[in-house]
Parts: sequence; C-alpha cells; structure tokens
Amino acid sequence: MTPPSTTSNPKAVPPKGRPEALFPLFADAVKLPGIGPRLQKLLEKLTGPKVVDLLWHLPVGLIDRRNRPHIIDAQPGVIATLEVTIGPHTPPPRGSRAPYRIPCTDETGEITLTFFHAREDYLRRTLPEGEKRVISGEVEAYGGQIQMTHPDHMLTLEDAAKLPPYEPVYPLTAGLSGKVLTKAILAGLERVPELPEWMDAAWARQQKYPHWHEAVKAVHQPDSPQAVDPRHPARARLAYDEMLANQLALALVRARMKRSRGRPLSGDGTLRRKVEDALPFELTRGQRVAVAEIESDLKEPYRMLRLLQGDVGSGKTMVALMAMLVAVEAGAQAALMAPTEILARQHAKTLEPLCEAAGIRMAVLTGRDKGKAREAIVAAAEAGDIDILVGTHALFQGSVAFKDLAVAVVDEQHRFGVRERMELSSKGVAGTDVLVMTATPIPRTLQLTAYGDMDVSRLTEKPAGRKPIATRALPLERMDEVTSGLGRAISEGRQIYWVCPLVEESDVLDVAAAEERYAGLKVSLGARVGMVHGRMKGPEREEVMTAFQAGEIDILVATTVIEVGVDVPNASIMVIEHAERFGLAQLHQLRGRVGRGSAASSCLLLYKTPLGEMAKKRIATLRDTEDGFVIAEEDLILRGAGEVLGTRQSGLPQFRLASLEAHADLIAAARDDVELILNKDPELETERGAALRVLLYLFERDEAIRYLRAG
Repeated sequence: MTPPSTTSNPKAVPPKGRPEALFPLFADAVKLPGIGPRLQKLLEKLTGPKVVDLLWHLPVGLIDRRNRPHIIDAQPGVIATLEVTIGPHTPPPRGSRAPYRIPCTDETGEITLTFFHAREDYLRRTLPEGEKRVISGEVEAYGGQIQMTHPDHMLTLEDAAKLPPYEPVYPLTAGLSGKVLTKAILAGLERVPELPEWMDAAWARQQKYPHWHEAVKAVHQPDSPQAVDPRHPARARLAYDEMLANQLALALVRARMKRSRGRPLSGDGTLRRKVEDALPFELTRGQRVAVAEIESDLKEPYRMLRLLQGDVGSGKTMVALMAMLVAVEAGAQAALMAPTEILARQHAKTLEPLCEAAGIRMAVLTGRDKGKAREAIVAAAEAGDIDILVGTHALFQGSVAFKDLAVAVVDEQHRFGVRERMELSSKGVAGTDVLVMTATPIPRTLQLTAYGDMDVSRLTEKPAGRKPIATRALPLERMDEVTSGLGRAISEGRQIYWVCPLVEESDVLDVAAAEERYAGLKVSLGARVGMVHGRMKGPEREEVMTAFQAGEIDILVATTVIEVGVDVPNASIMVIEHAERFGLAQLHQLRGRVGRGSAASSCLLLYKTPLGEMAKKRIATLRDTEDGFVIAEEDLILRGAGEVLGTRQSGLPQFRLASLEAHADLIAAARDDVELILNKDPELETERGAALRVLLYLFERDEAIRYLRAG
C-alpha cells in the first residue's frame, strides 16, 4: 500500500484540552430520547456511557425494506413492506391464549396481522380500523393464508416515507430492543459535528474516503448492501481514523521517551563475564544478538524502550539479567517486575545463584513483605545497598525509591499498559531505560498496534538442553486410557498438569469444571492432587503452586491461571481437556509449562468428537510445530486478533471500528503517515496538527497529548 504523504500547513493554534466541538459526543447517552435511567445500565453494558460510544457501535447486518409488493405477490419467508387498509380487530376471548388478529387488505388480496400477548388499546391506537397504514415484516404462511406476526414497523403513510430502504441491524443485549437502540443512535447522529480534516487530502482521494462526519452517518444510515462490508469506504475511513489515532499516540509516547534525556550506560563487562562463567550452558546466538541490541541502546544518551519477545523457554530472563548488569557495572541499580508474586519469586530463584557468583546484591520485594522486613528492603534500595530489586507491582508504590535506578525490566508486558511502564521508569533519577518482556509471540500486525512505541528484539531459538515436547491428540472417549497412563507416570516420580476447559467465558463455570475433574482424579488415581483456579485468593493459590513446585503434589488441576510463567522442571506431562475450546496461542502457552527439565515431556490434547474444521487445523498446527511465532501467525488467521493473546488478559488496544483482519494493510499505512507527520510537525502545531489533536481526543488518547510540549 502506498503510504500517505503529508503536506506542510500554515501554523495553527492547537486546542488545549478536549475541544468544544466534541462536547456533544462525550455527553451522557442517557440523555438521548428513549433511554432514561431504566435502560442506562443496559446501554452502558452494550456500548458504553457516552454518545460517541453509540456511534462506534456499528451495524452487523442490514434488513432490506425495498420489497414493496401488493399482497397477492407477497412471498412467505420474505420481508415485505405493504400498504394496506386496516380491517376489523378480532381480540381473543378473555382468558384465552389465542392471538389477537387484524385482517388487512389492498386491491389484490388479504393478509392477517397476528399479535401474541397484545395490548388492545395500543393496537387500536396504532392500527385504526378503516385507515391506511404501511406495515413491514416477514410474511408467513399459516393455514393456507398469509400472515405477518408482530410486524417490525406499523406506520402512517407520512411516517412510512421516512422508512429507510436498508435498515441497520445492531448487536443487542437482553432487555434492550433494536428499535430503542436505533432511535438512540439516530438521535446521536444529530449531534455529530463537522470536525477539521485530519486526513491527508491525497490519501483520502486515493482511497475514495468521505469526510469523517459523512462516514459516521453513512455507516448508520446505509444506502446499499455493501455498507456493512469492512472495506466499504465509509467503514474503512473510520477504521483508518482509529488506527491513525492509535499509531499517533504510540509514536508520541516513543518520541517522549526519546526526548527524555537518558544517560549513556556502558559497563566494563566484568559482572557479565562472571555470570556467563557460572552458567551451565552457552548463550544462544539469538540471546547474544538481543544482548548486543540492548547494550547498543543503553550507550545512547536517550532512554531505551525495547520489547523482548521470546517464546516460552527461549531464555529471556538471561537476556534481562545481562541488561541489568550493564547498569550495575556502571554503578547504578536495576529492577525486574513481574505480574504475580510467584513469578517474581521464580525470577529471583533463577537469578540468585548467578548474582551470588558475581557478587551482586539482589533482593525481592512483593506484597507479601510487611513490617520491618519490608522497611529494611525499601531503605536498602534507597541507600543504594541493593543492586537488583525483583518484585511485583509493589515496586510502583510511592514508598519505594531507588538511589539510582538505571534499567527497569517489566515481565509479561501484556499485563501492563503504557501508563504503568511510564510510571515505573519515572522512579529513575536521570531517566530509566525500560526493557519489557513477553512470552507471548506476537504477529507483526498486532505488534504494530500494541507495541508500536518500542524497538523489538526476538528470541527464536530454544536454549541448549531443551527437549522437544511430544504432542498427541486423543478423543475424550479414551479418558480411562489416559488416566491409567498417568498412574504409571506418577509411580515413576513424574508430575502432571491437568488443564480444565474454558466454559462459556465464565469463571464460575470454569471453576465448577475444575472441581469436578479434581474430585474425579482423586478417586481414580488416589494420587496427591492439588487444584488452582482464578477465583482462589492469591496466597491460597500460591500455597498450592509452591507445594507443586516442591513435589508435594503429583497432579495439578488448573484453569488457565497457570498459562503464564510457572516453572516446575519436574512437571513433564500436560493434559488439556476439551482442547478444541482453546485458541492456538493459548494451547501453545500451556504446552510450554512442560519440557523444562531433563525428562522427556508430552502434551495430550483431549477433544470432543466430532472436531470442527478450525479445531482440526489448530490441533494439526500444534502437532506440527513448536515455533511460537509460526503458531501466533496461524492463530491470527484462524481466530482473528480479538482473541489471539487470550481473551481475559490481553493488553491489545480495544478497537471499536477497525478489524485487524480486514484492515491489516491500514495499520502499516497509518504508521507511515504518522512518521511523516511527526518528522514535519513533531508538536502538532500546524493546521493538520491541530486537527490530529482533535482526532486523539475523539478516540480518547488524551494521555498522548500530554506528551506534546505544546499540549
């Protein structure tokens, strides 16, 4: 795709704070006609609380109201819009369950309108006998006659003139009807202002894009069946606007990091050599390349912001340690933050012997540390008596200060947003370099949308000694065979994960499934069985995990809370029940919990027959490869972007208008556009720059505007 060009515009005064033109869009939707307090919560649940949220709620289909036959030509099973004369009402006898019927005629025949649980006063008011009305709905055949049950529309001739030829169909929620939602959206459209054009004029012409306010109206008032196609110019225009706001916000964060003076960091390599000498293995080529990229960043006079992507078991922690050692060699401090206490302590356990070998002072600080023990660690960090501090989000807290924090490593980046990583880096005195790590391989399309403000290093090899994991798929009917095989494995001293199925995106049902399997395995194997799930309190869950790590539990029954980061080298068998319900990347993450020790490891995928085509492809891909990047790309193709990092903890931007499948090419175009914009107008001070500020406010990327000097 040809990237947009940007033109130089005369200076303009950029707006400060949300522009007044956007006020009607950010008003409460409850004030729109027909909503009111009763429906407010339903509307908020479905779309969000503001008028603009309604406008971002796009139709998923259309009803064609153009078919306007005479009654004699109306076909059963087809939606028809008919002009009829209302005949005598026939209410059912009192207490009867019979429907309310109204015969209607035109010069060619008769059709009966049928209503269940009808309110007679309403129907007599809406459909007065002897008057002409326009009715629209699906025609049905019943008892040799044609009828229309609960017509979608019953209109006067005057109102019928306003009936659109194509009626949008919206996603709904229980208790909120399509009519009410459509009425609210149409009222919201009346508030749509004309905004300054932020799009490059040549690009808009090339793509045949309408102006923004025309595009918003076009998607909600379609004039053709193509209007719901994501590639339709109006939809594509709105998708591009959203992508542009996203890419611009990320670029401003990045520019701010680059502008924030860091300090050149370079050590003499003594600590890194000591650590390498203490390692029982050689660093892989990929690890050495990543370390070299990080060392190069650290030498620069601006702050590093780098993403380290590495598949499960690719050796990210070693790379992070080398990065932190550069800071320590330079006389400064480093911090490593993980999303959970168990992960933080696991990192500390990995790093401790290496730090000891090199004479590095390391400490751990998590929410569990209280009282004098905590005070001592905090005081030591502030005094500079700790070189590397490992912890959870407790490292964010205001009471934690460092004497000289130079490098901050954030593990499992998709649990942390832009604001959190900025907050952590602000703990540094002269500007902290930030390295973020994720074990979730991210396809390039998603990488641009979620991590476009970062440089990226990828680890694609597994460290020496890592054994392949034998992956097999078996139908659930062979469950007895599986459990007897597990009994033999336990007698050989092996440990097992048993992951229970996702149930309708419900924590409660997930837990019920886990508890049922837990009870069943205790009975069938008589083994030491433990259980963890997302509704357990943190300390309770960590107690079970610690017992499993210590070998006091043979089988750990779990929901997907074990997906990220848990390291139990003796666990060599992974059973995933109802594997067809999991996404490909998620199955790969779960499989990566085994294969970490010396024993041959296996992953059993238990599935319910018959398997659908997509599930077959997922399981075949998992059997064929252990390359997380190949798997991530395939997952994106099979499932789409919304679920590719796992539905519950994904940190992907929530796009309302853009589809990463349909609009993937627009991401790269928006990124190119932003690069040109910021090269010519880094503070968004020109006429187009002022319009782009409006765009950022429109898509609630206000945070990014604060990074502008003129913001």
